[in-house]
Amino acid sequence: MIKVKVYKNISFRDKRGYYWTAWRKSLIKDLEFKHDKFSLSKKNVLRGLHGDKKTWKLISCPYGKFFLVVVNCVKSSKNYLKWKSYILSHKNGLQVLVPPNYANGHYCLSNECLFHYKLAYKGKYADIDRQYSLRWNDPKLKIRWPLIKRKSRRKSKQKLNYIYLKPILSVRDKKS
Repeated sequence: MIKVKVYKNISFRDKRGYYWTAWRKSLIKDLEFKHDKFSLSKKNVLRGLHGDKKTWKLISCPYGKFFLVVVNCVKSSKNYLKWKSYILSHKNGLQVLVPPNYANGHYCLSNECLFHYKLAYKGKYADIDRQYSLRWNDPKLKIRWPLIKRKSRRKSKQKLNYIYLKPILSVRDKKS
């Protein structure tokens, strides 16, 4: 996972709250960011693994907290299908720079979380028809997503059952 980079925002905090700079051109000089995207999710929502062959994504969490997974999809790489996870929140100020040919997905840990992409690419944006997706629970990946704890219905034993979430939306792979 050599190409994935992590940055930390410098923030100012006081009794009123937080103030921070999300991005400066001097931080990442070689990329021209063209647009931003946001998604707001509720607790325990998993937004599935997807990516494309040309887009760099600077991912941050302006509000809430989420579990981010990044998967190497470069077939010629010795780290092909290896993944790494990060916890991003407005409190820790972390940002993750994801290169092209890496998939990403996230799972909302707080009551709500705001996921922010800053996108850099050459030419036209690779929209959904030029993206690929991976199953969130693909056995080849063995991703350890956070588990939901639910009380068992058995009254005699108050043990916890651990279950995975099903993805809200799944995008089918499209050949390019």
